[in-house]
Amino acid sequence: MPQIPRISETEWEIMRIVWAKAPVTAADIISELTKADSTWHPVTAKTLLNRLVRKGALGYEQQGRAYLYKPLVDEHSCVSAVSSSFLDRVFGGSLSSMVAYFVENRKLTAKQAKDLRKAMEEI
Repeated sequence: MPQIPRISETEWEIMRIVWAKAPVTAADIISELTKADSTWHPVTAKTLLNRLVRKGALGYEQQGRAYLYKPLVDEHSCVSAVSSSFLDRVFGGSLSSMVAYFVENRKLTAKQAKDLRKAMEEI
């Protein structure tokens, strides 16, 4: 797998679809995007697809008039890279500070609190 490229928030929306449905056509990606948010424009989606190809996050294969897109980076690696960057930038690399912040400032459901306790016990 290549180095993890920087992916913008809107590019993440496209990547999630490609990770879930690859190989997938641009038309199918656009259809999925507009289901979630009717303000997506096909030209914008195609621009972002081209950008992701240039960044090395996506590859494609032409089949007739359609392009089938597939990820060139895996989701777990991208999540890991972004999480580490966020942790370093916002919390100075302190995982305990980040967890404490979110526990204090976000309402956890009972299930989320239970899952968090379980994860902490496993550590």
